[in-house]
Amino acid sequence: MDITDARRQLIDHISADAVFHGDFTLTSGKKASYYVDLRKVSLDHRVAPLIGQVMLDLIHDVPGVSAVGGMTMGADPVAAAILHQGAARGLAYDAFVVRKEPKDHGRGKQVEGPDLEGKRVIVLEDTSTTGGSPLKAIEALRKVGAEVAAVAVVVDRATGAREVIEAAGVPYLYAIGLEDLGLA
Repeated sequence: MDITDARRQLIDHISADAVFHGDFTLTSGKKASYYVDLRKVSLDHRVAPLIGQVMLDLIHDVPGVSAVGGMTMGADPVAAAILHQGAARGLAYDAFVVRKEPKDHGRGKQVEGPDLEGKRVIVLEDTSTTGGSPLKAIEALRKVGAEVAAVAVVVDRATGAREVIEAAGVPYLYAIGLEDLGLA
């Protein structure tokens, strides 16, 4: 993979500001000796544009995609970064948000944003452990008639998410692996 300047800078920011060492319990209940907290960087004004640029490069070859998004809240800043950096490049990616549960008021929607019926979309995640969040997003998106073209993750932890997503018949892409962060 071509190490672009933006990707190198993003790896440096994640390594410096988003990797924590110690004893952690992950969402899956598994124990880990480090934790990657991407919200420490995805909501940083210096790093969000880098995430947008690196993720645009990652999804560039997926044809016909009209929108990107995923489970709130990890995917939200990533989707916003892609939307803004894409617009700066003259690309038309809209963003969407998938709620954990459908709203119990208003229009009762679980997927917020543009109408996605018949549209090709990419499900995003900041960091992936089990693949559970993207699977939940895929299920909600299929209910509204969207076609999920791929799952794209900023940091893959190499803990089974790829296998779970691919077993569900969806291509899995990631920008940065544990080896890039010196954690492999």
